Amino acid sequence: MQAIVDFILELDRLKGVTRKTRPLGLDRQENSAEHSWQIAMLAASLQPYAPQPVDIQHVIGMLLVHDIGEIDTGDTIVYAEEGWEERKAAELAAVTRIFGLLPEAQGARFLALWQEFEDGATAEARFAHAADRAMPVLLNLANNGQSWRENGISHQRVVQRIGPPIREGCPALWSYLEAQLEHARQQGWFGA
Repeated sequence: MQAIVDFILELDRLKGVTRKTRPLGLDRQENSAEHSWQIAMLAASLQPYAPQPVDIQHVIGMLLVHDIGEIDTGDTIVYAEEGWEERKAAELAAVTRIFGLLPEAQGARFLALWQEFEDGATAEARFAHAADRAMPVLLNLANNGQSWRENGISHQRVVQRIGPPIREGCPALWSYLEAQLEHARQQGWFGA
């Protein structure tokens, strides 16, 4: 029991990892714990639009663990263009440490979920990636491009980075977002 309590209290630190987007109506950055919860709900809501049947509980499990490494590494904006290999190695070390707080079988199960998400090879992982990539876009669309403008992110950079994984994991969502992003471009909601 103490191992589980220690693990859960370590996860509390994810609430202190800030991201670049703001929650709607709030004058602060969202945190990674909020992001993980929201994308789990997004995926559950989008399940009827999955291009093939997915085990939604498995998808939700991946989404709840996928950012846990940020407890040690912090968040990197999805539109960053360099340093991903080093970042992913640091996140693997972090999740290995954090999941290692649990009894071995539980820790191994969570690590396998994290790795499945990272590998992106299953239908569930691709669907999870679509939800993960879409949520910052949805917040930016609702916030008139807040983090795109503040961080100098162009329309082209957004489309290149998030288009392929959303198109592959949830084509119906990409069809919706592609039109919304074009409207945002016409409104001037992107950075230079």
